[in-house]
Amino acid sequence: MSKKLAKLLDSVRLEYLHEMETNGHTYPYMTAHRVANRKLALSANELVELVMEDPKLLAARASELIEDPREVANPSIGAILSANLIVACVEGLIAVAVNRDWLTVNEEGVAQIEAHELDLVRPISGVDYSQTSGEFVPPKGRSKLSELFAVAEAAYEEQLETGTHDAYQLALLVASDHAIFSPDDLAPLIAENPLLLGLRDDSLVDPELFEGDPPAGMIVSAHLTEMLVQQLVDRAMSMGALGFDSSGHPIIEENDDDNPTVH
Repeated sequence: MSKKLAKLLDSVRLEYLHEMETNGHTYPYMTAHRVANRKLALSANELVELVMEDPKLLAARASELIEDPREVANPSIGAILSANLIVACVEGLIAVAVNRDWLTVNEEGVAQIEAHELDLVRPISGVDYSQTSGEFVPPKGRSKLSELFAVAEAAYEEQLETGTHDAYQLALLVASDHAIFSPDDLAPLIAENPLLLGLRDDSLVDPELFEGDPPAGMIVSAHLTEMLVQQLVDRAMSMGALGFDSSGHPIIEENDDDNPTVH
């Protein structure tokens, strides 16, 4: 766990203790749920800071942890990360409640929460990472993502010019060769553009992988790969290596294997 996340969780613990002491030690679970959701409703920039310190957070999956009704069906990257942080935090606060005898445990060591208290808990809407408080201003100079795409485009042009290729299939191949999957590599790209936290699976990741519950980082990778394929296809059209119809769309032979899902 990064120092920044440890400090944040400690601040949540202190606020939880304050609320419990103030309210007479009542409703330990509901209070934990409320405090965790309130304190961990992080802005995009705050969430990015945690990811930069600990890129492994991008391995988080939705895993039925999403409470926000707006995010359940197709959660954003930010919602997946936040939900995992909140659940882990609530578990920690429940341990605090058990240690202070605000909750009892059964023979298996599971905290016993009264049914009427669980009935009082309601889903809390979190941060909408697809929205921004202001216009995103990219950092000056060439971005890391632009550099990566430029390298891929150069490799693509070289292969197009040195042999006979199906331009679209080659675009898929080159994009696959230059795909970015490592959390350590993805974190700096997200830091450059926090709007990536608003991305959603949108069926880009092969549902047979990860049992239909892909890691947050894999969803980002799928979108970046799709973006790269489109850039390479546009380049092929500009070079005359790929035809286009009257609407300016590339003419691609239909093929069931052409779907640029990550697999």
